[in-house]
Amino acid sequence: MSVPAAFMGIILIWSTTPLAIKWSSEDVGFLFGLTARMLLGVVLCFVLLALLRLPFSWHRQARLTYLASGLGLYAAMLCVYWGAQFISSGLVSVVYGLLPMLTFFIAALVLGQSLWQPSKLLGALLGFVGLVVIFNPQDSISFSALLGIGAVFASAAIHALSMVWVKKIGADVSALSVTAGGLLVAVPLYLFTWLLFDGQLPEAMSEKTLSAIVYLGVMGSVVGFVAFYYALKHVSANAIALLTLITPVLALALGHWLNQEPLQVEIITGAGCILFGLAVHNWGGNLFLRWRQQKA
Repeated sequence: MSVPAAFMGIILIWSTTPLAIKWSSEDVGFLFGLTARMLLGVVLCFVLLALLRLPFSWHRQARLTYLASGLGLYAAMLCVYWGAQFISSGLVSVVYGLLPMLTFFIAALVLGQSLWQPSKLLGALLGFVGLVVIFNPQDSISFSALLGIGAVFASAAIHALSMVWVKKIGADVSALSVTAGGLLVAVPLYLFTWLLFDGQLPEAMSEKTLSAIVYLGVMGSVVGFVAFYYALKHVSANAIALLTLITPVLALALGHWLNQEPLQVEIITGAGCILFGLAVHNWGGNLFLRWRQQKA
């Protein structure tokens, strides 16, 4: 796999995942769509481990890593699938764009990193201002939409906590093993949740819904994750950070084009504020340092 191909693949997968989440739940309910996706994903992961002859570690640190990944995956995906019922796919991607900022705050609390980084704090402030603009308290936004945005925000926070937890454990485990182990923890929880709150197999399923579930199970749950770690080894962190700026814009455009999702002024303005905040969060420190060096 070439690095540009991996990078473009990540952009494509991350941009289309929110829309695929909505389509995968249209005829069957979000719990069935989510559970079916993850079942497919865990099977594919272990097939790939066998075909590639990669070891599946089971030492204590590996088990803790799988637990941290699996619990985070279960809770985060449950929140985002539930919230996606009430808001557009583009807005799901925009709110999830706050992930780097949330990770910064959680890492400061859990790993003891310094919070006093002005550019990151300013970027986070701009991001949350963007959320307020999207909410637009002066407009009569529906209560269900508020719940949807809140659920996706909670999903991003849980995802950030899970990543920091995995980093704190620091196990030497391959990305594919982490994915497989996390799914091994999460899938029984999804099955139990589906049986408890739904438990009904769909009588019929459209081709669009089935295709979305398969796409998410193969591309979203496995290929995208592996491609991300492959790219992370070969490109700079700044290049990876570009993903959080590109994918929300593409997701908004795809949702509008393929799913006829409206693009209100508040959403466009708030998204722009969040993306600008991400840019400041990721690169503002370097720009400020260069400015100080030039002044000196």
